Amino acid sequence: MAQDRRGRRLMGEINVVPYIDVMLVLLIIFMVTAPLLTQGVKVELPQSGAEPLDVRLPRGEKPLVLSIDREGRLYLNIGSKPGQPLDEATTLARTAAMLRRAPDLPVLVKGDRGVAYGRVVEAMVILQKAGAKKVGFLTDPLPERRRVGA
Repeated sequence: MAQDRRGRRLMGEINVVPYIDVMLVLLIIFMVTAPLLTQGVKVELPQSGAEPLDVRLPRGEKPLVLSIDREGRLYLNIGSKPGQPLDEATTLARTAAMLRRAPDLPVLVKGDRGVAYGRVVEAMVILQKAGAKKVGFLTDPLPERRRVGA
């Protein structure tokens, strides 16, 4: 029998309390930082039944997204402040610079369902002037309908 000098037995169990403390701290960190990681502009996308596009990007690269909010303001997901509205000239310059570096970069338009159609067309013209060859639209999927009697 293994006993130390004071008469106590050796314990062969792992103390899990420190691991639980570390896990709780990590959980709190992730809960605080997760909302900060979502980038972009609050846009209420229209719903569509279209199939998603198969876009293959090199690792670490993301598509260029031009967002248009309900008031018609333009936002790009590149730059130091992606949540700040841009004027048309800045949008054109940044998009053109990005497309010169990566000509095959997918370009997506994220337009709010309440924005005027003409504003979306103006944004498309900006993208065309910047050199975008193909432009896709971001939409929300249609809600699934429940089957009757299922």
